[in-house]
Amino acid sequence: MKDYYEILGIQKGATKDEIKKAFRTLASKYHPDKKTGDEAKFKEISEAYSTLSDDKKRAEYDTYGHSYAGGQGGGQQWGGAGFGGFQGGMGGQGFEFDLNDIFESFGGMFGGAQKGAHRASRGNDISVDIELTFKESIFGTRRSLKLMKNGSCTSCKGSGARSGTDMTTCGTCNGNGRIRETRQSVLGQFATVRECTECRGTGKVPKVKCPDCAGFGVRRIEDVVDIQIPAGIEHGEMIRMTGRGEAVQGGVSGDLYVKIHVQKHQTIKRDGDVLTMPVRVKLSDALLGTEYTV
Repeated sequence: MKDYYEILGIQKGATKDEIKKAFRTLASKYHPDKKTGDEAKFKEISEAYSTLSDDKKRAEYDTYGHSYAGGQGGGQQWGGAGFGGFQGGMGGQGFEFDLNDIFESFGGMFGGAQKGAHRASRGNDISVDIELTFKESIFGTRRSLKLMKNGSCTSCKGSGARSGTDMTTCGTCNGNGRIRETRQSVLGQFATVRECTECRGTGKVPKVKCPDCAGFGVRRIEDVVDIQIPAGIEHGEMIRMTGRGEAVQGGVSGDLYVKIHVQKHQTIKRDGDVLTMPVRVKLSDALLGTEYTV
């Protein structure tokens, strides 16, 4: 299991500033565009920074380790069909798996929901690249982006139901939000429980579908995003904008990740917070001293 703190070379109680400083130092060293670059290492430290710089993700990681719900490299997220109450052995009666039973039995110690509860889905993340001049990276700037993405339908406010109409019980799962499927195998009868695709686990469907989104609750929109680029940002850094990714019906929107590319300056070079530049000085000025404007 990966240790994000060890990857960044910091202690578990490190502050946000310490986390950011460690990431900047390592990112500057391992960025693929540099001679000392290592793409795999850069992705690893970026993953660690993305988790530890976010209070919610960090708390989950500290509690559950790399297999927490927001983890990128851990095991599969808990949910859906899985191990549950055994109704019999191989004597023909079969058995049924449902992870919600486990979560209920352990009182939610794994972060699971109550039995029958719907686990909210999450929209896709979006990644974009922005190129800055050297001056913009030093002093900061603002940028506006136009994105075509799946956004929440404004007509039905994401419900999928036509304005003025109600939701009704899903006929596919009878309002349970889950569907039980039984199959026969050499070991006997095998049953699994999966989320209903008709109502997406909510147990409700619109009586009349929204004409603008066809009942999906989301549709393609053009979203204008204003991005504040902080002063001192470096080449290869990422800006994360929570909830500005793609929307999904009955769930939370994904995030927008903005990767920064900084153009090289003709004379000035940067090493962390230090700027350096060469200046040609005449011998007489060097001997007698003078002032130069840079």
